[in-house]
Amino acid sequence: MPSPLSNDLLDVLDTLAGGVHPGFRPAHAKGTMYAGTFTPSPAAAGLTRAPHAALASTPVTVRFSPSAGIPTVADNDPKGSSPQGMAVRFHLADHVHTDIVAHSHNGFPARTGEEFLAFLRAVAASGPGAPTPPPVVAFLADHPAARAFVEAPKPIPTSFARQAFFAVTAFKFTSAAGASRFGRFRLRPEAGTEFLTAEEAQKKSADFLAAELSARLAAGPVRFQVAVQLAEEGDPVADATAVWPDTRPEVEFGTLAITERVDELSPEMRKVIFDPVPRVDGIESAGDPLTEVRSDIYLASGRRRRAAAAE
Repeated sequence: MPSPLSNDLLDVLDTLAGGVHPGFRPAHAKGTMYAGTFTPSPAAAGLTRAPHAALASTPVTVRFSPSAGIPTVADNDPKGSSPQGMAVRFHLADHVHTDIVAHSHNGFPARTGEEFLAFLRAVAASGPGAPTPPPVVAFLADHPAARAFVEAPKPIPTSFARQAFFAVTAFKFTSAAGASRFGRFRLRPEAGTEFLTAEEAQKKSADFLAAELSARLAAGPVRFQVAVQLAEEGDPVADATAVWPDTRPEVEFGTLAITERVDELSPEMRKVIFDPVPRVDGIESAGDPLTEVRSDIYLASGRRRRAAAAE
């Protein structure tokens, strides 16, 4: 059963999305899904004993999405598109999998589920008819990490294939030899990053990101380099608002090759519930309280989507 905190978070996400949209996620509602393969780098097996770090290749399902909980949000919406989301499922065996859930901003506005709930409630209470100053102003004044997240530039990319993505929380990676390091996944497009100006974005169609990626895939696979940024002594590993310096070392984890679009509305794809908890030997939570909270919300919303699809 979802916790009261998860239910409260689901409720406020529904409010921000203008109500419940049956069959869709409460955030990142609009998404397109793809099939592909993951090929590990030689260094991956030295970092973790997880199966996909040693297998020659692993089939994957990838989902890209704008951020809003509105299924009809436009890809070029300046408020509802960014940060974009990217989720990757590694299919290890029948009914055995592990996921990476990432978005296109390096950082998160809240450290705990309770803090995230307070942030979202402040945002929800700051719409039309809100007092002056609106509640979110006071919240951001007292929460510098949330303010940094809100004020950070989040330009719309020219393509999902030209956007970098960052896992929100850190994990503990353990090798076959028993050595452990803390790290965060990063996914970098092989084609490099490229962004639209506000003026360029407004000239795009509402579904241009999905259309552009389909056209790009017709010419060949789209590749992302998967890396793990390693924490050093003193780096907070249980705080999603803490951004580690870019000088921290990275381990090349492997290459993700996206090959084709799949029907995200098919029964099989509609029932997919991505999980922020790795649930695989060799990769585990670093203790960030958001990891379990997010997993609980994803499960609750996934069950709600499945129920709507069954009606």
